[in-house]
Amino acid sequence: MTRTDPAPGLAALRPRLPSPLQEAVDGRFERRGVRLLLKRDDLIHPELVGNKWRKLTPNLAAARGRTVVTFGGAYSNHLRATAAAGRLLGLPTVGVVRGQELAGRPLNPSLARCAADGMRLHFAERSAYRRKTEPEVLAGLLRAAGAEDALVVPEGGSNAAAVRGCQALGEELGGHADVAVLACGTGGTLAGLAAGLPPGQRALGIPVLRGGFLAGDVRRLQEAAFGGPRGDWRLDERFHGGGYARTTSRLDAFAEDFEDRHGLAVERVYVAKMLYGLLALVEEDAFPRGTTVAAVITGRPFP
Repeated sequence: MTRTDPAPGLAALRPRLPSPLQEAVDGRFERRGVRLLLKRDDLIHPELVGNKWRKLTPNLAAARGRTVVTFGGAYSNHLRATAAAGRLLGLPTVGVVRGQELAGRPLNPSLARCAADGMRLHFAERSAYRRKTEPEVLAGLLRAAGAEDALVVPEGGSNAAAVRGCQALGEELGGHADVAVLACGTGGTLAGLAAGLPPGQRALGIPVLRGGFLAGDVRRLQEAAFGGPRGDWRLDERFHGGGYARTTSRLDAFAEDFEDRHGLAVERVYVAKMLYGLLALVEEDAFPRGTTVAAVITGRPFP
């Protein structure tokens, strides 16, 4: 059975679950004998978009009214989603932001949206921020933010609860596609998706960061969530475009063309790189003819 029912309280937000699965007719895929489906997780909820819903809501359900503290950079979509969730659910939220606040300077639009949604922002020096998983450093950050008794959600939202929340994504795709492809940041969505897929289906992750560290992170997340490895998954590290939030003129042109072809607003940091990498793999004949591929649209551009 696919576990798509939200926890009590979250149901009032009326998520669209299971998220739609749409066929995308694209001659570039058809010529290689590959059928393309789009798993529209971007349509789950207008403010808790895509994997943000799947990763955040298990943690928010566990908060039970406590303050939620999480972490991110100055343009973090994760901070924005957490702030929006706090407003919608009546939960106090604190965002620990990487870098020092510039006195007298207005907040950027992303952080201004967080503040408007009621999130209290605490700016942390980069040296401390890098060590935020160390118990003593974390305790100091929480004291400084006035949130010592808070529920802590890691940067990007990936922890054992989030991974279990993403398991439903794989279950929803059961029997519909041979391969599920998605962009990866911290690896939590891939870890859960792969665990939820039935035997015979596999997951392919396209990392958007450089470094080659993600496979170990996915394994550690599955160990924390399930006690060991789950599912058939792998990574293709070639399509990060130079690093997180970096792009190229070729990638931008590809995203604009995909938008024109399919009427889909393509989020640039994650989704564009995933779709670009997927098409490159198709043109390399990485998938046998007759393969059905589901591209997971994990987010959409924020206004």
